[in-house]
Amino acid sequence: MAQTNHNLQSATRSEIEQHQLQRLNHLLAKILPANNFYHEKLAADNLQLNDLSELADLPFTTKHELISNHAENNSAVNLSYATEQYVRFHRTSGTTGSPLVILDTATDWQWWIDTWQYVLDAAGITEQDRAFLAFSFGPFIGFWSAHDAIVARGAMSIPGGGLRSLARLELIESSGATLLFSTPTYALHLAEVAKDQGINLRDNSVTKIIVAGEPGGSVAAIRARIEEAWDATLFDHAGASEIGPWGFSSVDRTGIHVCEAEFIAEFIDVETNLPAKTGELSELVLTTLGRSGCPVIRYRTGDRVIHEFKESNSFVHLAGGVLGRADDMLVIRGVNIFPAALDEIMSSFADVIEYRITATRSGELDQLAVEVEDTANDAQRIADTIETRLGLHVPVTCVAANSLPRFEGKAKRFIDLRGESTN
Repeated sequence: MAQTNHNLQSATRSEIEQHQLQRLNHLLAKILPANNFYHEKLAADNLQLNDLSELADLPFTTKHELISNHAENNSAVNLSYATEQYVRFHRTSGTTGSPLVILDTATDWQWWIDTWQYVLDAAGITEQDRAFLAFSFGPFIGFWSAHDAIVARGAMSIPGGGLRSLARLELIESSGATLLFSTPTYALHLAEVAKDQGINLRDNSVTKIIVAGEPGGSVAAIRARIEEAWDATLFDHAGASEIGPWGFSSVDRTGIHVCEAEFIAEFIDVETNLPAKTGELSELVLTTLGRSGCPVIRYRTGDRVIHEFKESNSFVHLAGGVLGRADDMLVIRGVNIFPAALDEIMSSFADVIEYRITATRSGELDQLAVEVEDTANDAQRIADTIETRLGLHVPVTCVAANSLPRFEGKAKRFIDLRGESTN
């Protein structure tokens, strides 16, 4: 079974940085000059750093740079080898732009599996567990790597692709699944379907849930709602096709740790791009250390986070997990908010079954409106709570039951129409 580096999780900051420097120099020696993208971007046939602080002298990498309409299969341009050396084909969901094809060598895919063990360790997964994976098993990477990591651990993997929600609930029950993998949204949707069908989820064998794909797993209100519905313990995880499985749940489940054994994390001020202080809202920048076939160096994730350090683990901790994305941030009458802040408020209402947030722009001002499927049919109490919590008056409207869309993968509850400005 693959092992995680427990010693490094209790190491000093100096020891962690020394480990990262050695891994980074090894990666650079392996990919230069073969990787044309970084050969040109770093203007070097070879490059070695004397100190980890020198990483800040290298340029950032953005997702836009990785996209090329002329590359084979529309694959990312940061590939180090000929296509024939790759064995895994995945494609991003296109949430923030055009779908991007990501390829992995056999060695890189093993790195995915090994790095996933940090996520499984955090949730206490053992060989006795039976994991139900509620995703489509399409080209989006989803939980493909989780599937292989579970098998490597010696636990049972139960694929739930190609099934409707009720059929998945029935398979969870009949297979004796102890662990559910899904997005936070889909875990709540399964609970909604179970309630409609008279199924008591608290009676089944699921005791743990690992969620990823969207903010929510580290948000107290959302976590509590899922745990109450399933009578199970929720663990957050963060990753991306172009980066890898970079985050795992903290012991107290109030956020996620960056797996600093396999990634270098930087935090930059959202306005100046200079290093951000601990406790400040910042953008997460990641460098992969073990993925030579498709590496990213100083990759701007677009994720907004607040970093800190906890005594229980030396790896940097992101309080509340991923708080939102750069593209999602709204400025409503001078107040900066992310849709995730509204997600937490909406999840605090047990009677709210589903909701949708729409952003528009009137002149130079962003505007918000919220639609809810609310069994209490009381939009005003929701509007009052939003105003109390965020200091903003946001119109809330009740809509008919089952009129709003449901989601299996990443939820698309936030509709951004700000590009279609009105006057």
